[in-house]
Amino acid sequence: MHTIHEDMEAFQKQLRDGSIQRAYRTLLSYIMSLRAHFKKRYPDFAVSGLYQGYLDMTYFALTPSALKHHSLKIALVFNYETFRFGVWLVGRNRQVQRRYWELFEGSQWTDYRVVTPAKGVDAIVAYDLAEDFDFDDPDALTSTIEVATIAFIDDMERFLSEHQPDEGEALSPGLLNQ
Repeated sequence: MHTIHEDMEAFQKQLRDGSIQRAYRTLLSYIMSLRAHFKKRYPDFAVSGLYQGYLDMTYFALTPSALKHHSLKIALVFNYETFRFGVWLVGRNRQVQRRYWELFEGSQWTDYRVVTPAKGVDAIVAYDLAEDFDFDDPDALTSTIEVATIAFIDDMERFLSEHQPDEGEALSPGLLNQ
């Protein structure tokens, strides 16, 4: 097992040549431009600020109005461990997340991966968007992410309308006030 001191020495050694900083700057710059793209292209979506994370994930959230009344949103996520972009359906809090996980799990949903709840898991439903991408062609990457994200949103909205046709049943008043 490494000590924190040994980990810090390894970290410092890796930083000395500068490639980590250049790659991280490129990644964050791209994600910020992707966020700006969605904000400009979809003005009816609420777009959150950027969460940079701790080299575990970086993300921002989109909240289409059809999902807002369910206390749900869409997270566009870069996962550092798997080194890929993904899109997640997430709840405003753990109770909302659990309720919708039960809805998706109970429906035998197979179009996307229903994520089993666990400590530190925020996704209800997840889909991988891009893993072998090229930052030398950011427009192509943005197009791939956008098309798949909008399809994911449409599928989530359709699923919810089919499985909860009465808007008043979407969440109990107690959950809406949390």
